Amino acid sequence: MSTVQAERRPGFLQGIMLLLPITMSVMGIVLLVPVLPEIMKEFSGTPGSQYLVQLGILTMPAGCVLLFSPPAGVLSDRFGRRSLLLGAMVIYAFMGIAPIFLHNIWAIITSRVGVGICEAVIMTTSTTMISDYFKGAARERWMASQTAVASTSALFLFQIAGWLGSAYGWRGPFAIYLFSLVLAIGVALFTWEPAHEAAPSTGAAAATGTGVPMPWRRLIGICAVTLMASVMFYTYQTQAGLALDQLGIHDAGQRGTATMIASLGVPIGTVLFWAATRLQLAALICLEFLLIGVTYVYMGQAADVHGFTVAAFANQLGCGLILPTMLTWATHGLPFEIRGRCTGWWTGAFVAGQFLSGGIMTFLAGWLGGVLKALAALGLVSLTAAACAFLAFAIGRLSGASAGPLIRAVRD
Repeated sequence: MSTVQAERRPGFLQGIMLLLPITMSVMGIVLLVPVLPEIMKEFSGTPGSQYLVQLGILTMPAGCVLLFSPPAGVLSDRFGRRSLLLGAMVIYAFMGIAPIFLHNIWAIITSRVGVGICEAVIMTTSTTMISDYFKGAARERWMASQTAVASTSALFLFQIAGWLGSAYGWRGPFAIYLFSLVLAIGVALFTWEPAHEAAPSTGAAAATGTGVPMPWRRLIGICAVTLMASVMFYTYQTQAGLALDQLGIHDAGQRGTATMIASLGVPIGTVLFWAATRLQLAALICLEFLLIGVTYVYMGQAADVHGFTVAAFANQLGCGLILPTMLTWATHGLPFEIRGRCTGWWTGAFVAGQFLSGGIMTFLAGWLGGVLKALAALGLVSLTAAACAFLAFAIGRLSGASAGPLIRAVRD
């Protein structure tokens, strides 16, 4: 190792600089939730505006992340991670603020495609650089911190977006995308291109010779449950503004405040997760879907904003529990040789839930007669998932399988 490389030992500052870009993964949706009713009114005269706003403006970045994350990984290996990350962060800022100056819905949707492509590059390269910089327990801590940072940043973004929406209309929150330029300066000053190093041989690689087979059956099952959990999580994020508007809260600032209060449940649930790992995997998933389902049903029947917000807080608590459960289940016990591919599939399933949530709720709201009724219907789906998890838990108890806490179960 050269003297320069020896002096460049990543620490807390590098970890923070690579962790903060995770906030961009929530900007695509969170910034627009408080002003979503205003955006829909703005383009109400456009045919199919409900779907164009929900899928084209709100969740289009998530769809692009789903499609472009694998190519972003190839590009980072070929051209370097840091330069790609910096370029994407700069372009992201200008693509993000574009709707402030655009008036055609198709032009705005095009800019949202650009945001999504940049977001795919940012998330892939920053996560890869964390993996390059840190090893062992330190790497796991920084990786696990991504969920907490994303959920915590959402709290502030909800509030700021609401204030900007009240002051400057629905275009105001798009100005927050300029924050990417500030982060890009920090990344440029305090990080460096990771040095290439030879991967040591592992026991798993030696045992299998040419490689480790993908555990497709296990992976498909995990991704299916993750997809459902992701839809449950992002439904509140995408529909809170419309639901609160239906309950009589027509000011974007007030909607942002109510959404922020409820979203406090996510980081609290993430912290509580570590105390819940003593439970068996199926039992924990059952309790999480049960809490999410009951609260969605109650939210759909809420008579006022206060009851809705209390139920939404409990709902987000359940979502804060289920996200690290899914990630732990997906990543534990994986051989090094296939860990990246499996994590990529899991990430795709999680992002797919973000992309699909808007379309699913638009369909249910149109079919059932309002977003509140659609939330109640989604709650019944979550309760069905809880019943299936309980059945799996009961079968496991009877057969003696899946015995032990979560961390042991996910390794089996």
